[in-house]
Amino acid sequence: MAPGLPTAMDRPHFIGIGGAGMSGIAKILAQRGAKVAGSDAKDSATAEALRALGATVHIGHAAEHLADDASCVVVSSAIRADNPELARAAELGVPVVHRSDALAALMDGARPLAVAGTHGKTTTTSMLAVALAELGLDPSYAIGGDLDAPGSNALHGDGEIFVAEADESDRSFHTYAPEVAVVLNVELDHHANYASLEEIYESFETFAGRIVPGGTLVVSADHEGARELTRRLAGAVRTVTYGEAADADVRILSVVARGLRSEVTVVLDGAELTFTVSVPGRHYASNAVAALAAGVALGVPAADLAAALAAYTGVKRRLQLKGEAAGVQVIDSYAHHPTEMTADLEAMRAAAGDARILVVFQPHLFSRTQELGKEMGQALTLADASVVLDIYPAREDPVPGVTSDLVIEAARAAGAEVSALRDPARVPDAVAGMVRPGDLVLTMGAGDVTDLGPLILDRLSK
Repeated sequence: MAPGLPTAMDRPHFIGIGGAGMSGIAKILAQRGAKVAGSDAKDSATAEALRALGATVHIGHAAEHLADDASCVVVSSAIRADNPELARAAELGVPVVHRSDALAALMDGARPLAVAGTHGKTTTTSMLAVALAELGLDPSYAIGGDLDAPGSNALHGDGEIFVAEADESDRSFHTYAPEVAVVLNVELDHHANYASLEEIYESFETFAGRIVPGGTLVVSADHEGARELTRRLAGAVRTVTYGEAADADVRILSVVARGLRSEVTVVLDGAELTFTVSVPGRHYASNAVAALAAGVALGVPAADLAAALAAYTGVKRRLQLKGEAAGVQVIDSYAHHPTEMTADLEAMRAAAGDARILVVFQPHLFSRTQELGKEMGQALTLADASVVLDIYPAREDPVPGVTSDLVIEAARAAGAEVSALRDPARVPDAVAGMVRPGDLVLTMGAGDVTDLGPLILDRLSK
């Protein structure tokens, strides 16, 4: 049976309860019987989904939102020290718990499977959650994105397995002690928290060192950063590699595009296995093979898991079709790192045939744009035309001299057709003036650019 409710978390208060990671933990606690409360900057479908589970969700941050009988306050690294609810917690002597510690407590007593990597965590975690549920194993899961509806990023299941997305951005994945850990790739990102690639490697080594005795590390054989991590671990943990590389333990023989699907053939334990992945692109096929290898490491039969993986049909914001109007399809992409942008654009290029691809891109974070703005611009050369918005700041303050012009100038220097558009309200009209029937429009980025998809479709339908 799945673990129950951690004693100190029977009346938790979440600051920023609507966030992807926070809302998932809140949802599981509510499903386990906790009296959940919290606050968020704005109302949302996620907040409403939490209310439907009995949670109290306040809009805005104020000291009075924190109940006197709260057993703990849960925060993420995005919560600032001057938050009034945090100050009130100090006055009342209420313990403050980091999101990762709360998630680790939820996994206590389960068989944890933690998915890490610079890119692909949400997709791979989602694939595992869907496939294991399809097989009747009733896993618990906590994912950084919604599967099919607001609030579907987490579930309390009665099975033994707990699948969790493990976030490296603030080193919080060091809290977990998984039976199986997955590392999809290792690259320099999250520049506000890591000064070098060496620090990233050290962080992932610490994560791998948290695997329980007798556990397994599933790691890419194709990504150089992941291979370097494997070399550094040098047999310190049981390792299973996957990928197209000739020395991979679970080797990908072929990935054949079938429209917006892929047919994947692998060799596992000397036998060939072919299955379908219901999303396009080699990187998503690779994620599915990582999920396959991880499930097998937990003891799930390979053939059963391969068939169940076909039940995965995508996660919100990962090449999600938002709709079609006037012969134009609008697709939403969460890609915000150059590697992710390139992978999604290559996947769409392979699936689109002769169709034109137009991108509405919103850079995410000043620190990331400062370090990788040039590479973001170069990635946009894979589109036929792009519109670039201002930087979405999220938790960061502006950095002098760092604007989306860094992306625009790099894109133009690389030969891309790019225009700047500061006002998001003008995007639907601008896109309507650019497209023709048969085109694909991608809204791309980790910020609120996702809100533009429905507005573009509405404009195109008129």
